[in-house]
Amino acid sequence: MLAIPAATREPRLWQQKNRSGTRADRTLREITVCIPPHLRELTLNIPAELAALVDIATAKIMNLEANAASALTPISALLLRTESIASSKIEMIAASSEDYARAAHGNRSNESATSMVAATAAVVELLRSVTINQDIRLPQLLDAHRILIADDTVESHYAGRVRDMQNWVGGSDHSPNHALLVPPPPELLPELLDDLIVFCNRTDLPALVQATIAHAQFETIHPFTDGNGRIGRALINAILRVRGLTASTVIPVASALVSSRETYFASLESFRNGDLEPILRSFAVATRIAADESAATARNLTQISRNWQDVLGRSRKDSAPNRLLELLQTQPVITAVDAQKWLAVGNSGTYAALARLESAGIIHPLTTRQRNQVWAAGAILQELNDLDTRIQAEFRATTNPFN
Repeated sequence: MLAIPAATREPRLWQQKNRSGTRADRTLREITVCIPPHLRELTLNIPAELAALVDIATAKIMNLEANAASALTPISALLLRTESIASSKIEMIAASSEDYARAAHGNRSNESATSMVAATAAVVELLRSVTINQDIRLPQLLDAHRILIADDTVESHYAGRVRDMQNWVGGSDHSPNHALLVPPPPELLPELLDDLIVFCNRTDLPALVQATIAHAQFETIHPFTDGNGRIGRALINAILRVRGLTASTVIPVASALVSSRETYFASLESFRNGDLEPILRSFAVATRIAADESAATARNLTQISRNWQDVLGRSRKDSAPNRLLELLQTQPVITAVDAQKWLAVGNSGTYAALARLESAGIIHPLTTRQRNQVWAAGAILQELNDLDTRIQAEFRATTNPFN
């Protein structure tokens, strides 16, 4: 056990505003809220064995950044996609990679795919707004949340806003009856968020430890009406970037956590009960695996590029099909408009190049219509799917990662 101050549980009066749900929902008169302690002066004495796991994971992250960033940078947006999709899956939001690709290009798709695209855009915005050795600020989190929730038909009114109402996790849809967590009441949020931001900008803790604690504290505060999990997991990579562990790469830690969703939630509860070890151990294991498998993906992407050249055979390096290969390495899902802007040629030249890549099996259409067609480089999308699968499988195979 790695003891830390536990959250306090305090009773609060409750009155349902709209009479709905079961009789138990309507007659509930008292709830127990969870109020986390302040972190700005938290001190830790991490046991040697756990500290070693953290050090190994940190070294893996730094090695990935140093050796694989050149291969991963061109598709950083799709690594963000991998992390965002996995983070969405933790919230039980799922869609196929092709549905996601269609939604990302403005084509009609299902609500889950659209939500995943918004989650990716939110993470992109948060990571864009932070730089090494610069303080993380609350407005950056609010901006990311605004992007995440802006088009939500139910929650858009609260996009980019700290909640002004009591929320809860689990239990009934109509009241906090039997809720798994009842976060702090809204009047306590300003001081708790201020304390969290101060903690996020400390420099005297190992970065991975800091990111883990900040994430768990954010989930306990639950400052938004919706989207807390996705923004809270984006905060992990934001802290790693501010602390200088990453600059161009993203560590897809959520890909590991989604494979043990219920145990991940249990580790958050352990944190609230005063034991940091389960979630810190799990995050150390998850980031080590995610960094290792991301490095493997970097190698695989290099091989994919070579395979494409072999399939095309001899052709001028500056030919339109070859130049499109460069675009696909940074943007594996494209439209004719994307291709034409990249090539700076007419329609006939653009469609001839696309047809050449399609006939070579390098790209395939994602829609059946002739206008506004979307093509995908299947090998890259499959590699990103494989990355997610490998991380999950390796994490599951790790013996008792949360214990």
